[in-house]
Amino acid sequence: MIKTVIFDMDGVIVDTEPVHHYAYNTHFKQLNIDVSPEMYASFTGNSTKNIFERLKAQFNLTEDVQTLVDTKRNLFNDAFDSKTDLYLLDGVEDLIIDLHSNGMQLILASSSAKVTINRIFNRFGLYKYFSHIVSGEDFPKSKPHPAIFLKAAELANTLVENCIVIEDSTNGIMAAKAAGIYCIGYDSFHSKMQDYSLADKVISDFKELSFEKIVNIKSQ
Repeated sequence: MIKTVIFDMDGVIVDTEPVHHYAYNTHFKQLNIDVSPEMYASFTGNSTKNIFERLKAQFNLTEDVQTLVDTKRNLFNDAFDSKTDLYLLDGVEDLIIDLHSNGMQLILASSSAKVTINRIFNRFGLYKYFSHIVSGEDFPKSKPHPAIFLKAAELANTLVENCIVIEDSTNGIMAAKAAGIYCIGYDSFHSKMQDYSLADKVISDFKELSFEKIVNIKSQ
């Protein structure tokens, strides 16, 4: 029986990708580097720190990684604060409320930095639904490494076989499966160039899920 649902954030709860895309590409222009769409797509599910570690090595950037991270984060924060048309993804709030009201434990496990998670959770009043929040910045390796999901299960005090993960990225799905956790892939129009073949179940609309469907999902 499923006791804990672990949510990714970007692309699952809220689509901040346009804001991230703007911030990254503004920064890439400042750095005078050419990042292909394929390479950018491969960043999905990675922490900003890990992304800039890759970029620094590939493009021989002179700035230290933390400076690069801080610059991009400031660009993101400025754009986020001025963006009025930012909404939770269709159906996800109803699902969160349904799960929480029926006693399901909810954990957030996002590659985003704590400051970004806090901005989202404050803006949309999500703290009351989640017992724990895990940020990718606390781990040396990003998804597809399973550490973030193993930590989420540990904080939930739930065996991995009694957890599920909801993810929208290739890296996130790989991380969930590496952790031994049942994974639902959320394939929406926001998701670009992601592979859902390893997911145990793939949905395109949160209306396909409910507490009743999730609690015994592995026996269906």
